[in-house]
Amino acid sequence: MKSLRSRAMVYGLVIVLGLLSAVPNLLPASLAHYVPAWYQGNTLALGLDLQGGSHLLLEVDTRELLASNPHQPEEALIQDAVDRSLEVIRRRLDETGLVEPSITRQGKNHILVQMPGVADPAQIRDLLGTTAQMTFHWVAKPGEDRRSATLQLRDSAGQQDYVLEQRVAMQGEHISDAQLAFNLDTGEPVVNFKLDSDGARLFGEITRNNIGRPLAIVLDNEVLTAPVIRSVIAGGGGEISGAFTVKEASNLALMLRAGALPAPLHVIEERTVGPDQGSDAIAMGVSTGLLGAALVIAFMLGIYGRWGLIACFGLTINIGLVFGILSLLGATLTLPGIAGIILTMGMAVDANILINERIREESRGGKPAWMALKEGFARAYSTILDSNITTLIAVSLLFMFGSGPVRGFAVTIGIGLLTSLFTAVAFNRLVMEWWNKGRERQPLIINGFAWLDRLSARGFNVMKGRIVGLVLSAALSLGAIALFVSPGLNYGVDFTGGTLVEVSAPSVSVDQLRTRLQQQQLGKASIQEVGSGGHFMIRLPVESTRQADTPHPVDALKQAVTSLQADASFPKVDLVGPKVSGSFSDATILAILLAGAGMLAFLWLRFESHFATAATVTIALDLAKTIGFFALAGVEFNLTAVAALLALIGYSVNDKVVVFDRIRENLRETPDMPMLELLNRSIASTLTRTAFTSVTTFLALLPMGIAGGAAVSGFALPMLFGVVVGTSSSVFIASPMLYYLSERRARKGLPQLRPTAEEMRKELELIP
Repeated sequence: MKSLRSRAMVYGLVIVLGLLSAVPNLLPASLAHYVPAWYQGNTLALGLDLQGGSHLLLEVDTRELLASNPHQPEEALIQDAVDRSLEVIRRRLDETGLVEPSITRQGKNHILVQMPGVADPAQIRDLLGTTAQMTFHWVAKPGEDRRSATLQLRDSAGQQDYVLEQRVAMQGEHISDAQLAFNLDTGEPVVNFKLDSDGARLFGEITRNNIGRPLAIVLDNEVLTAPVIRSVIAGGGGEISGAFTVKEASNLALMLRAGALPAPLHVIEERTVGPDQGSDAIAMGVSTGLLGAALVIAFMLGIYGRWGLIACFGLTINIGLVFGILSLLGATLTLPGIAGIILTMGMAVDANILINERIREESRGGKPAWMALKEGFARAYSTILDSNITTLIAVSLLFMFGSGPVRGFAVTIGIGLLTSLFTAVAFNRLVMEWWNKGRERQPLIINGFAWLDRLSARGFNVMKGRIVGLVLSAALSLGAIALFVSPGLNYGVDFTGGTLVEVSAPSVSVDQLRTRLQQQQLGKASIQEVGSGGHFMIRLPVESTRQADTPHPVDALKQAVTSLQADASFPKVDLVGPKVSGSFSDATILAILLAGAGMLAFLWLRFESHFATAATVTIALDLAKTIGFFALAGVEFNLTAVAALLALIGYSVNDKVVVFDRIRENLRETPDMPMLELLNRSIASTLTRTAFTSVTTFLALLPMGIAGGAAVSGFALPMLFGVVVGTSSSVFIASPMLYYLSERRARKGLPQLRPTAEEMRKELELIP
């Protein structure tokens, strides 16, 4: 009794703290001012795919920097260039007045800029893509050696060439302030700048000694203006003119105030989500999540009655704890993260079903309630732990090699597995023991499907069809490989590179759109009409080369569409450069290979080699069939699809661990039983759990697969397919494969199981 009370206090404290951490996400604005600011700020941030906005992945081009400093340590130069670029970017974005942009370093020489609420990042892209290296050069005197002492530059309008002294008269770093102004005589926009004390002194000296000479102001190797010095300029300031528009002059002043970038920045990935699509994604995630939860709860209540109610109560607490921990970590909730929570909900029920079925088995054996609970939890714990660890292996690799929202999915799944382990093994056990308080000696009745119980008790000869199962699986896998070769996968821009733009222009036809894009030199664009009402998906291939005077492909496409319909909207834009797409492909292959190797190693450690081999080969066949499903169904293969494959690996291993764990248990209890009979008995005894777990996971994912939209269809649809394939393969593929491997092992005279510590101790005692 004391143990029950003390556990209740500890578990209750953990749950209360976890749920309190999640509460700020639900606080209405009217109550927010009643709580401390630190507590109010303990909330989940919404990802750009949920609130709308843009993100730019910038690459710091350090080639010229490294070439000009050959004797400096490369790593130090790159580190310094990225650090300085981060600071300049932050100052430039602060000057624009953007609300809380997120600027973080990613990898060795990449910078990720996320801008909530920015639906068109064209201006920001131009702002960050300009190095703003300003220098002052004297125009070369007639007769100077142009080959060694001078450089030839064109003006910013591209109309006149200047021959300048190569020596820099003054660096732009001396500019302390710059503001947009208007010339009093002409009224044109100009930039008035001020110099720091050293710059003012230097500028006074060089103008005093060069009266009558033109002084060129150069920005990123383009001459802005080259006025003739008529008198000494000792005031510490000046004016830059260059036929600017107001916007150009304002941006130039901003960049001069923020400082120059130490190296050029190139946009290698750009993604934009409109605010309407973000709100639709939230509504979709909430509705499909609630519907999935309702289906799972209804199923559990229908099967187990009040014991199902306990599982559902634990499931509710589990979801609350997931949100609490995510809030505590300051995580960002994305659409794949919502998918992860929904999948967590389905997988969390697995542990409850496994426990309930184990308790039912012990109760059917005539054990009283207290012993049935004790034995049921003890026997289920090892299986639950094994299956969770194998899933965590896949999730950890997804976190290591994924990026952005995919890593958020991995974090959500990982946290969900840990919280579900706590709620199922600790909290639910406490509630079940409390419920049986005073009835410990009485039989424990947990409902189920009577016909399924009779089928499990009677058994069935699954292994009789082992050859048919293996041949059929091999044939389907070969067919899937053939589909992978032709017609192949529908790769998204994550892997092919290029640009994908979603367009909403109700009054524009496909023919009009195609004609206009060809006129804008975008004839290579592929146009797909989505549904009705003028919704299109336009894909542009990776740009090989782009001239400096040509517009950005996204901007050119938007200009072409808006010329046909001025109020056209662009709900979503994805631009992925060839370097990023190539790294995604390499990381995907590596993650899948490492996931297989990691799980094989773990299964080899926990089981014997033939168990691990059977599971690994079966999972490879499951993956082949799933990839064939991608090819056959035409589902886009993108980073979300990779998340589905790795989650499927974890789910499939989870299912096989349960069956193999029962086989191992039966091998220890009845080592002399014929292998075929033992496998049939093990499959029959886990049939109820296998069926129920598959149904609950399928129900949790079904609403997302039907109504989730294109954003998560690459995850939900293959997962639904994978649940069916993974469950059936555990029975019809993995077990027959294990049978043939065990027969081969027996012919070699090797035992089916490693001896336990107790068995090894007894053997040592028998040695004289």
